[in-house]
Amino acid sequence: MQDGRSRPDHDGPLAFDTAVSVEAADIKNLVSPVTGQADILVVPDLESGNMLAKQLEYLGGAQLAGIVLGARVPVILTSRADSAETRLTSCAVAVLLHYDTHPLG
Repeated sequence: MQDGRSRPDHDGPLAFDTAVSVEAADIKNLVSPVTGQADILVVPDLESGNMLAKQLEYLGGAQLAGIVLGARVPVILTSRADSAETRLTSCAVAVLLHYDTHPLG
């Protein structure tokens, strides 16, 4: 990229197990730069995203940030049950996204 940042590896669609488990990817003989070590999981709709987020949070202990992409500005989308930490993380990610797309100066 021209701004000096490296282009991240990406691939998909991948099943959840092969996206987060090297062992599952090896068993299925999948070769990809991201199998087993995905940092970002993209879902097709809001309902799927909500289910995935709740599973990661409650079963996996993940720290979440509720952000909707695709609008002119980042949209923070949190749940009534979200902790103060999740709400603050969502705000921080929204600010980072805003300044990434609207640099100062």
